[in-house]
Amino acid sequence: MAKSMVILGGGESGVGAAILAKSKGFEVFVSDSSSLKEVYRNELKQAGIEWEEGAHDLSRILSADEIVKSPGIPENNQLVKQIREKGIAVISEIELAYRFKGESRVVAITGSNGKTTTTSLIYHILKTGGLDVALVGNIGESFARQVALDPKPVYVVEVSSFQLDDIVSFRPDIAVLTNITEDHLDRYDYKFENYIRSKFRIIENQQTGDYFIYNMDDEVTMKYIDQFKINSTQLPISMAHENGGAFIKDGTMHVRTGDDFMSMSVYDFTLRGKHNQFNTMAGSLAGATMEIRKEKIREAVQTFQNLEHRMEHVATIRGVEFINDSKATNINSTWYALESMSKPTVLILGGVDKGNDYSLLMDMVKEKVKAIICLGVDNKKIHDAFDGAVPVIIDTASAQEAVVAAFSYSEKGDAVLLSPGCASFDLFKNYEDRGLQFKRAVVDL
Repeated sequence: MAKSMVILGGGESGVGAAILAKSKGFEVFVSDSSSLKEVYRNELKQAGIEWEEGAHDLSRILSADEIVKSPGIPENNQLVKQIREKGIAVISEIELAYRFKGESRVVAITGSNGKTTTTSLIYHILKTGGLDVALVGNIGESFARQVALDPKPVYVVEVSSFQLDDIVSFRPDIAVLTNITEDHLDRYDYKFENYIRSKFRIIENQQTGDYFIYNMDDEVTMKYIDQFKINSTQLPISMAHENGGAFIKDGTMHVRTGDDFMSMSVYDFTLRGKHNQFNTMAGSLAGATMEIRKEKIREAVQTFQNLEHRMEHVATIRGVEFINDSKATNINSTWYALESMSKPTVLILGGVDKGNDYSLLMDMVKEKVKAIICLGVDNKKIHDAFDGAVPVIIDTASAQEAVVAAFSYSEKGDAVLLSPGCASFDLFKNYEDRGLQFKRAVVDL
């Protein structure tokens, strides 16, 4: 009899997992407590997979041999507690995909900030270097869907701490940890250490032939790194120390892997801002460990296009530049965005607060921000933090209102930066929706 697998959550990762499990002969059932998108319903129908929405069939779920849990469902969920009590194995979609990836190599990237940029850059470097590679995980298609429908010899996977919470054998050939800052603490009993441990799980199954790329200038990473058994070859990146991985000194990036050396001026990077120099070092190192030729890494770093909603130049109107950084859903992302700004800035900030500490932005705001435009349902914390620190703080309730207000407070040579530092669910579907509405409002000015 076929093993039964229940998939909790019918979004991209859940449906990808269902398609893969079905193709491997499992008896599959998808259960989602809210409603499914039309596109996913149709896919499940076509694949002949049973599903339910708007409710959970307890007896069916609790009789499963194995359960794939969507990364969005927290451990303290009632259903998850019942599953744990029953002792049913729970895995994440990346674990399922890994199980069936065959001989393919995996580069996995995690971190609180910079992981999407680093993941996209690594993909671009490997592609430029001639590898047949897929970009999966938190960007685009799920890892499981790719393995099921279009397997590749190399996968570049962006993974979140939530996905790492439910791995068993997942073992990347190259693991990248960009940095660790306080984020998602609501999911980790408000204990920062629990979140840190989740991030480090990316290396727990690595062996001697594998590589671990990490930021040795990141305080949290360095404070905890000795608490974990690391079997892989460690390749640090740094701006402060010469090392055996990659470092930047006097405006030049040096990459060393084994006997191989390459160097390149940071002024040739297409990505601006200090934080992106870390992302570029991590990407270049990953490329070098995958035996991509130096010339190809150099070419890739010089031709990389930044992502939509991540410090994306939208337009310059009457001398005012508009930048869409809607993907900044935590305070550190907003800090990095401000750090790379060289013009006087009108900052659009706010949304659903995940326990933000706005004081971290204070120095940057005082130095660079001339006005704050709040874009959220509840902006009290922003007012409390910055009243008196900036000349202008006003509230708006839509992307259009925010853009019009920001434009009225800016003059030639300024920049308007949408970098909310918060989740978007109060006024928008998600950060993409927020970014698209912002861009539409700029075009309509």
